This record gives sequence, C-alpha cells and structure tokens, in this order.
Amino acid sequence: MNKTLLLIIIDFLFLNLIALTQWEKLEVSRPPAQIGPEVAADPGDGPSPREQDLVAAMQLSLADESSRREALAEKLAGTEEALTERERNLQRLAQEKSQVDAKLSETQQTATMLSAQIQRQLEQAARDASLSKEQMERLRKELEAKRAEAERQQQDIAKLEQQQLQAREKIEGLSVAVKVAEQEKQLLKDTAETFKQQAAAERDERVKVQATTVQLAEGVGQLAEKSGELTKEIRDNRPINANLLFNEFVANRVTTSFAAYRKTFLGPINREATARTILITDGDKIYALMHISDTPFSLRENGADWESIKIAYTKDGGYRSPVPRLDFLSLDPRIIALPVEQAQAAALGVKIYQTALEPFKFPDAVLINASGFGYGEVSFKLDAAQQGYVRVDNRLMKRLFGDFAPSKGDLVFSKTGELLGIMVNNDYCAVVNNFLPSRSLKTGDDIMAQETGTILDAMVARYRSLPLRLQ
Repeated sequence: MNKTLLLIIIDFLFLNLIALTQWEKLEVSRPPAQIGPEVAADPGDGPSPREQDLVAAMQLSLADESSRREALAEKLAGTEEALTERERNLQRLAQEKSQVDAKLSETQQTATMLSAQIQRQLEQAARDASLSKEQMERLRKELEAKRAEAERQQQDIAKLEQQQLQAREKIEGLSVAVKVAEQEKQLLKDTAETFKQQAAAERDERVKVQATTVQLAEGVGQLAEKSGELTKEIRDNRPINANLLFNEFVANRVTTSFAAYRKTFLGPINREATARTILITDGDKIYALMHISDTPFSLRENGADWESIKIAYTKDGGYRSPVPRLDFLSLDPRIIALPVEQAQAAALGVKIYQTALEPFKFPDAVLINASGFGYGEVSFKLDAAQQGYVRVDNRLMKRLFGDFAPSKGDLVFSKTGELLGIMVNNDYCAVVNNFLPSRSLKTGDDIMAQETGTILDAMVARYRSLPLRLQ
C-alpha cells in the first residue's frame, strides 16, 4: 500500500479519537487533598498537582491511543492484506475481463460471421427451396408421365398377352382342326367312296328304269303290270312346283327349343332359342337340321363351359320330347344335326325329307326361308375350289315369293323335293349328303365334365380356318 495514504489514514483516525473522547468522564487519580491552607509552590519545587493530573490523563490517553493505534495498525494491516488481495482479485478480474472481452469480441466476430453465414445459407436454402420446388414439380410431371406411360405399356402388354393367348388358342384350335380335318378327310373319303358306289348302283338302276321306260313306250301293253313303277319314276324325275314345296315345308316344320345356362363372376347367363326346321333322313337315321345361328351358341365368340344344356322337340297340344345330344357335322361347323328317334318322329307326325341322291340334276333349286317368311327359285353353280359347297346366285332369283332376303340358315331343295343343303352364309350352300359328326355335345343338367368350351373352341377354330368367302 502507498505510505502516504497510510499516514493520512492514521492521522485521520487519531484526530477522530481525540475529538470523540469524553474527557469530562475521565477519572484521574489524584492524591488526597491536604487539610489546611494552600501553600504556593515554589517554582523550583516541581509540577503542580493539576499539571500532574493533566500529564497523567495525557499519558492514559496516549496509552489508550497507543493501544488503539496498535489495534488500528492490526486492522490496517488486515485491511492492507484485504486490499492487496482485492487488488490481486481486481487484477485477476481485470485479466479475466480482458480475456472475457477478448472472447466476447471473438464470439461477436464469430457470431457476426455465423450470422452472415446463416443468412447466406438461408438465402441459399431459399434459392434451393425454390429450385427444389420447381424440380419437384418437374419430377412430379415426369413421374405422372412415366406412370401414364407405364399404364399404357401395361395395357399394351395386356393386349399383347390377350392377343398371344388368342393366337395360341387359335393355333391350338387350328391344330385340332387339322387333326379333325385329316380324320374327316379320311372319313369323307371313305364315305364318298361308299356314296359313289351307292350312286353308281342307283344310277345303273335308274338307267335300267329309263331303259324300261323306253321299252314301255315301245310296248305299253306288254309292261302294263309295271305301270305303277313307271308312274313313280316319272314322278321322281318331274320337277315339283315351288308353291307345293313351300306349302309342304310349312306343314311339316318341327319346333325345337334350346336352353343353356352357366355361371360367371358377373352373374348367371341364361340363353334360350327356338328353331323351326324339318326332319331329314339319309335312309338310315333321322335328324333335325339347322344352322348354329338358330341355337344359343355362336362361332364368333370364344367357347365357354356351359353347366346345363336342354333341347326338346315340342308340338301343339303339350307334346315335349328331350334331345339327348347335339352334333356338329363334319360338312361344316355351322351345321347342327339333332338325332330323332322313330318314336319321336311318329309322335311329331311330320314328313321326313330325303337327302338328294342327284343334287345337281337340275340347274335350279328352291330356297325356303327357315322361318317360313318366303321362298324362291334360284340357280346355283358348282365351285371347284370349294368341294362340298355350291354357290347360290340369290341376286338373280327367278321367282321370289314373300318379303325376305336369303341368308344363312335357309334350306335349299332340289326340284324333285329332296333336300339339297343349307345356306351357311348369304352366298354358299353346304351340300348335305351325310350326317357324319365331328364333335357332339351331350345335353343335361350337369355337363361340366365334358368341357363344352373346348368343343366350341375347336368348332371356332374350324370356322376361322375356312376361306373368307365361306365365312
């Protein structure tokens, strides 16, 4: 501590001590007073008692002051130590303050730098956010475009798969059709050979009959017993009037009802149809002949597995007789033949038509609408490229009766009243000379086991394999 400052503090304390001391209360030990008159002291005899009291008081005061000064010195020493410690603390605090100020300055600089950096980052983030928003919008549009493209490609793939499936089914159907066609070809070859032999025999027989007719013309008297046979032969070779054919056709039609049922994920499907046709025989068995368009089935759609197929012949008066099966003829997949038992034919009571032994004997034929709306005489031509079919020129019908347009399902009769064939489309007639089936469908309430869809697909394949002019 500064000595000058210490002296000033000591003087100040001493003066305070003097000023604050209560001298009037101070007790001074005096010697007992002498009784008797005061005797003036001689100057040479020493201090007087008053002076001695004052000196004693001063001594006491000085002693007290000395003790106080010692205490004060101790206090001053403690204070000096405290001040020294405080000064050291202040210096340390000053150093720490300087360090703190330096750190604060550095922190402020760092904060300023960080603030500037954050500001730049915020600005960059704002720019990036704006850019990201544009990029996200662009990416969203690109994603939507890619999603739409993916959906389109998925649809194309589905279409391609469907086309591939259809192509595979068509190939399978064609393979089946080829095998069936080969079998049918062989069977038809055998049947044709048989019919050729029968036709040759019939032709020889008719030649003989014609020779007999000539002989009858030369000598009617000699062959009078055979006049009945001659009359029949003449009737067989004489063209029948179209009006008579149509009238006979209308009177001998048979009503056939169809009902087919199957389940799908969209619900049950019930199809019903009614066809009116005639009964045909090949000399052995009897059949009801019709076009597939008169039934619940179609060759223009993929086959389906039907659960129930019911077919019955009906007649006015409540007669109803079930049909056990349905045959797709090998002549053409669109021609349907239903077998007829002798008892059924007898119960129906209608005429049973014969197939034409010489279908091309006359250049004209009689075409009758299957529904009975009309009929007419038409000419037909053989087509060497399409064996088993004749082309009907229905645009130049010689005589047309009724309001109808010739179409598929119409029946074609020879001028002798025999069945020549059935129209498979608007231009071609399939010549019916046999009833050989290529596939058959059994009727009943539960027919899932026979997989009708496979059979119908095979018929669809056969139909699609035909030349376009025959479809």
